[in-house]
Amino acid sequence: MKMIAGGVCAAKGFLANGIHCGIRKNKQKRDLSLIYSEVPANAAAVYTTNLVKGAPLAVTRRHLQNGVAQAVICNSGNANTCNANGIEIAEAMSGLLAEKMNISAEDVVVASTGVIGQPLDITPIKEGIPSLVAGLSAQNGALAAEGIMTTDTKKKEVAVSFEVGGVTCHLGGIAKGSGMIHPNMATMLVFITTDCKISSGMLQKALSSDVQNTFNMVSIDGDTSTNDMVTVLANGMAGNCEIDSEGAEFDVFMKALNTVTVALCRMIAGDGEGATKLLECRVTGADDEAVAKTVAKSVICSSLTKAAMFGADANWGRVLCAIGYSGAKVDVTRVGVSFVSKKGEIEVCRDGSGVDFSEEKAKEILLESEIEIRVSLGEGAFGATAWGCDLTYDYVKINGDYRT
Repeated sequence: MKMIAGGVCAAKGFLANGIHCGIRKNKQKRDLSLIYSEVPANAAAVYTTNLVKGAPLAVTRRHLQNGVAQAVICNSGNANTCNANGIEIAEAMSGLLAEKMNISAEDVVVASTGVIGQPLDITPIKEGIPSLVAGLSAQNGALAAEGIMTTDTKKKEVAVSFEVGGVTCHLGGIAKGSGMIHPNMATMLVFITTDCKISSGMLQKALSSDVQNTFNMVSIDGDTSTNDMVTVLANGMAGNCEIDSEGAEFDVFMKALNTVTVALCRMIAGDGEGATKLLECRVTGADDEAVAKTVAKSVICSSLTKAAMFGADANWGRVLCAIGYSGAKVDVTRVGVSFVSKKGEIEVCRDGSGVDFSEEKAKEILLESEIEIRVSLGEGAFGATAWGCDLTYDYVKINGDYRT
């Protein structure tokens, strides 16, 4: 397994582009992205659990019923959610692209992100598609990553190479996500591509399994979005024998997928709206995985813990408090807590009680941009990791006038 450049264009046969078409007022911001496979690809997806879902999700779910896709089109600046003509607009996006590229509209994944409940005009998209298609290139994955950003401050892309049956394969992805992010899929859009040959059934199995320990363990602000979607396209152009069942080759594919999704999770959490720090809660010593996940999520979601991390305050009692109300069956008299960063590690709690520690050393550790909160439950062999960010003044500022 090796980290490589290229994002969604790292895999053979994938091209991408991102442009400004006019959905967003700021002409410096790209607002329309395209990912294209030179051949039809097996596809899989997972979607938000929110009962209110964006129209593009309904269209994409229908398009992917046959497990095949060849292109992904996504706009930013408008979520196309809670609009009377939302389905019509989403269908028009796929239809216009399909006509321009001479592919089936049923093979187009459609996505949107931005403000909810605001009509989306198809005109700028229609006028932008020719330029979007004309600029398709194996070098433009980064432009596609920019085109799906909303309040994100950094583009998010990553890729790996790996071997299946002696054949080198590639898998890469781009993501957007900064606010309205909470476990069970967040306001994130993630598009992953691979040239590994794998059946659509096994691709769906891999994705559905992976998200339980990756994207479903990310929380920025406790709000589960309406437009979340993760899709994977596998065009098989690496030339390996198809992975159509579980086994060693499927395990290798799962590892490659997980390497990319964990990296994207960390990027999303670290770029939370107004965030200054990436928080990672690593729980060990749980009786079962469910307990470990519940505890990790509760700590990462605690507004008081997040605020303490912003202030570099080693207020470990807030971590214990979050564990206590999590609903997980835990013996608090066995709980230990440490804070870790590149400046070192400091133990602040042992067996459910505080220990003497240097406040100066703790502050030095917590002033770093990446903080690990280690929680030991002292009861079993299971663990889990969740990702989040600190809670800052800027989060309220960003969301106080997000629409206006």
